[in-house]
Amino acid sequence: MIDSTKPIDYATLLNDTSGLKLSHLKSYTLKEIYIKEAENIANATLKYLSAQPTKKDTPFTYEWLLFLHKEMFGDVWEWAGKLRHNELSIGIKAYLVPMELKKLSDDIEYWNKNKTFDIYETAARIHHRAVQIHPFLNGNGRWSRMLANIYLRQNGSMPVKWQEDLLAKENPKRSDYILALKKADNGDYKDFIQMHTITY
Repeated sequence: MIDSTKPIDYATLLNDTSGLKLSHLKSYTLKEIYIKEAENIANATLKYLSAQPTKKDTPFTYEWLLFLHKEMFGDVWEWAGKLRHNELSIGIKAYLVPMELKKLSDDIEYWNKNKTFDIYETAARIHHRAVQIHPFLNGNGRWSRMLANIYLRQNGSMPVKWQEDLLAKENPKRSDYILALKKADNGDYKDFIQMHTITY
């Protein structure tokens, strides 16, 4: 059985606690941080995925993309919903983040208006681009997967049941997910689209 409280790749490290809102605790563990994050994300999940969200509630605008991240992590981190200003080991250069996130929002509007792709390919492309941009200090993967699921739910499909510990080294699906993302980096979306059709 996989321990979902273990550190995972691209997750917040215990020594990176700048902006942590758990200062009321005398001390805290990595497990407690993950639990608080999971509780915060559960609230956003209930709001957006328990029923089909309207386009008014989930407009996929630039501002709403930021707001969603704040809803998912704002109870735990001060920087939730705020674009990063430093470089990460993954993602585009920090100075490009605002422009690329706005471009993603504009592309989603264009794809919808022109029915460029079916809903599964659109969800996969949203997910992939969001991961590529990596606009926040942390929580980017979970936010990207939530975006894809909200898009699917908004368009009449059920969400994908992504595992919370998807990037844990012990997870057998980890390598398939990373490989599919890398293929999408090179313009081959087939495997990544397939992952977005396996809903529940």
